[in-house]
Amino acid sequence: MLKITKKLTLNFKILRFFVLPTLLISTPFFNNIQDAKAGIEFQWDQDSGYRRLKWFQKENKRKFRNTIYFFLRPSDRRTDLLKINLAIPKTFKSTLKNEKISFCKVRIGGFESRTKCLEEIQADIEIKTDESGLRSLDIYPYSPIPSNKKSYAIVLKVYNPRKSGLYQFHSYGQPKGKSFSSYLGSWTIVID
Repeated sequence: MLKITKKLTLNFKILRFFVLPTLLISTPFFNNIQDAKAGIEFQWDQDSGYRRLKWFQKENKRKFRNTIYFFLRPSDRRTDLLKINLAIPKTFKSTLKNEKISFCKVRIGGFESRTKCLEEIQADIEIKTDESGLRSLDIYPYSPIPSNKKSYAIVLKVYNPRKSGLYQFHSYGQPKGKSFSSYLGSWTIVID
């Protein structure tokens, strides 16, 4: 009996000799485990008029260079659009330049493919700022954006703001044959 317990303690000492260093060496590798992304989106105004639109950004860290795709899918456009307006939140403090803003026909990425602009759409882009500091983008494509089965995207290449948080962008579109813009939907992006 005494011989068996001595043998077991010797086995545990040998096991501890091999297992403990392995755990200590592999611990730094566990720090690179990615955070789980929640599938919940919080909205301040939960009325029936709100439409959530799809978006994609390459980087969500503060003060990092970022490319943000604001998608306009076929289900988001009921008619041909002559003008698109993107209302930028006042708290999204980032420098916008005309040469870093584009409008394109896009392939929306997923599990097996990446989001990618397929064809650049020729358009005039205006950055407007009013007296209260609100900014907006007006996009005037040279030919109307058809209500077909293609997806389009407004692409911003910017540096993320210094403050983290939720930023809600609103979109308005002027349909063909109308003189006013109507609400298309909203995008809520997250900066950590």
